[in-house]
Amino acid sequence: MAEEQNNGAVAPAENAATPSNPQFSIEKIYAKDVSFEAPGAPAVFNEQEQPQLQMNMNQGVQRLNDNAFEVVLGITLTCKIGEKSIYLAEVKQAGVFGLVGFDPQTLDALLGSHCPAVLFPYARQLVSDLIQAGGFPPFYLQPINFDALYAEGLRQRQAQAQQGEAGNLADADAAGNA
Repeated sequence: MAEEQNNGAVAPAENAATPSNPQFSIEKIYAKDVSFEAPGAPAVFNEQEQPQLQMNMNQGVQRLNDNAFEVVLGITLTCKIGEKSIYLAEVKQAGVFGLVGFDPQTLDALLGSHCPAVLFPYARQLVSDLIQAGGFPPFYLQPINFDALYAEGLRQRQAQAQQGEAGNLADADAAGNA
């Protein structure tokens, strides 16, 4: 009779997440660390030379519990004219992501590519706002292909692992000949 009243709908308890039903969720997105410096202000506002920009980006992952991970995307943008620092903007944009039921390889790919891609628009906006609040023209970071960055990092890890195996084999061979 209950089935007739629900018109065949699945009861909520039957819809609950199971390990065989992978789920991705964004639990929280937040600015973990923000810094802006303009050491030569206000004199730097009169500079006429073309500034040079350098961007460094890094990422960190921390397991919070069985199903939650904190991913931190760090972006540092340095603007210089010659050796003179015009400004330095540093942002660590973070998020807590729920990941349930993924195999280790897929989990690694999500943490290394998808999660930073989710965080990037927030970090991009924060960097732009900091620079503009510092009295400089807005600067918009170009889109980043996190899938390609992840693939390159994976390729480098595999190359290092192969080199490590070759080194271990050479060590074992040398020990065997001794």
